[in-house]
This record gives sequence, structure tokens and C-alpha cells, in this order.
Amino acid sequence: MLRLEQKRFYQVRAGQTLKEIASAFCVSEFLLAKCNRLKEPPFAGQILVIPSERGNAYTVKAGDTKVLLCGSEENFERKNGTDILYLGMRVIL
Repeated sequence: MLRLEQKRFYQVRAGQTLKEIASAFCVSEFLLAKCNRLKEPPFAGQILVIPSERGNAYTVKAGDTKVLLCGSEENFERKNGTDILYLGMRVIL
């Protein structure tokens, strides 16, 4: 059976930040920005595509690695839209 994924969209409200929107949909800020080709903060009324890759948000602590958090570096990069990992970063597991 072929499974078609429906795209989800969201209209930005006045004053909302990328971080708030990403948290609301349990997606990575990096992935949300990448999917929408954002180089600047989103503006009120802008329509964003919400990535289908979701998970639990987590704040990186000392000793965490991409493999420890997501099973592999590739899985980390797919879920978070970046190969960057640093202390205090919010990532999707």
C-alpha cells in the first residue's frame, strides 16, 4: 500500500519566533529553517512548511554525541537538519 504524506503548513503569528514554532511542532529549529529556506526570522503571516520528521526535544549535555542521541550521525542529521552539535543546543531525538 502506497502511503502519501500530507504536507503540514503553519501561518506565523505576530511576535512568534522560530524557536517557539519549532517547539510547538516538536521539530528542530535548524530543520524548520532549512525546509523553509529561512535566512531571516519568520514574519507575521508567513506560511511555513512543517517538516514531517518529529521527535522529542532534548537539550544537549556534556558527553552527548550524535550516535548516543539518535543512534547514528546520519539519523541525527536527518532529524535535526544539521551536522552541528553543541552544549545547550535543543535537538530532536
